Amino acid sequence: MSPKKNPDIKITLGALIVLVVLFVAAGPMYILSEGEQAIVARFGRIIKTEYNAGLKFKVPIVDKVTKYPKKIMAWDGESQRIPTREKLFVWVDATARWKIVDPAKFYASVTTINAAQGRLNEIIESSLRTVISQNFLREVVRNSNVINEIKRESELMVEGESIEDSIEEGLENGAKKQVLKDPSGQTQTIVIYDSIEVGRNALSEEMLVAASRLTPEFGVELIDIILRQIKYSDDLTESVYKRMIKDRNQIAQAYRSYGEGKKLEWLGRLTNERMSIISEANKKANEIKGQADAEATAIYADAYSKDEEFFEFWRLMESYKDTIPAFNKIFSTGIEYFKYLGDKKP
Repeated sequence: MSPKKNPDIKITLGALIVLVVLFVAAGPMYILSEGEQAIVARFGRIIKTEYNAGLKFKVPIVDKVTKYPKKIMAWDGESQRIPTREKLFVWVDATARWKIVDPAKFYASVTTINAAQGRLNEIIESSLRTVISQNFLREVVRNSNVINEIKRESELMVEGESIEDSIEEGLENGAKKQVLKDPSGQTQTIVIYDSIEVGRNALSEEMLVAASRLTPEFGVELIDIILRQIKYSDDLTESVYKRMIKDRNQIAQAYRSYGEGKKLEWLGRLTNERMSIISEANKKANEIKGQADAEATAIYADAYSKDEEFFEFWRLMESYKDTIPAFNKIFSTGIEYFKYLGDKKP
C-alpha cells in the first residue's frame, strides 16, 4: 500500500465515524410507551401512524415524531350563565371526558392538546347553551318524577291523629296535586309538582349527541358530558327563596288553621261539659232542696198536730224576729198579727 493512500483511508474512516456519530445523535430510534400513540411526519407530511408500544425507527433529521396519549382525558369548562326556556338564568358547570381516536386527523387539524381543549370549549359550551335554552328549568335540575309518586304523611300528630297528604291522579302532563288534609277531612292547602318529560340525564345525552357531530373531524371522540353543578343566578335565587317561603307559609298556615280548629273544638267541648256539670249540679240541688222542704213540711205538720196553739205561737215569734226590726211605722197591737203581744193572759 502506497503511503499516499493511507491519509485518504484515514480521512474516509474519520468521515464515516463522524457520520455514524451524527446519525446516532440525531436519533434513528425512539421508544413508544404503553398508553401512547405517535405520528411520524416527514417534511410536514404524515407517513406513518404508530399505535403499539415498543422500540421504533425513523429517519433522523427528516422525520418528526409527535406522541399523543391514548388515555381518556378530562375537559373542565368554566361556569356559564345560561337562560332556560322560561328565561330564568342559571349557572351551569359541566365536565366531559374525551380521547384521541385518530391521531392523523388530530395532528392535521389541531396538532396539540391545548388547541384541542380550545376547540372542545367552543363545541361543548355551544351544545350546553343550545340544549338548556330549549328546555324548562325543571328539566335541567330534576332527573325523574319520583317526587310525584311518593305518598307522604305529615309528622304532625295531634292526640294520635295525623294530618295526611293525599295525591290526586289524572292532572295535565302527569302533574300531581298534593292536598293537605286534617283528620276531619277538611282541605288545608294544595301543592302542585310539575312533571318532567326529559330530565337532566337525558339533556346530558342530547348535549353529547350535538357535540359529537363535530368532534370526529379532528380525530376526537367525546365519551360523555356531565352537568356537574347547576346554581340559580342571584335574581332567580331570590325569587326561589320567596316562593319557598310562600309555600312554607301556606303549609304553616294550614297547621295553624288546624290548630285553631282543634282549639275551638276543645273550647266547645269544655263549654258543653261545664254546662252539663252545672245542669247536673242544679238538678241535684233542687232534688236535695225538695227533699229538705218535704222533710221540713213533715216536721212542721207533725209539730202542729201535737200542739196547734203552741205551733202557731212559735211561728209568730219567729216571724217577729224578721219583721219587727224592719218596721218604720207604728201599728196597733190590736191587729191579729200582734195578738200575742197585746194579750195580758199568761
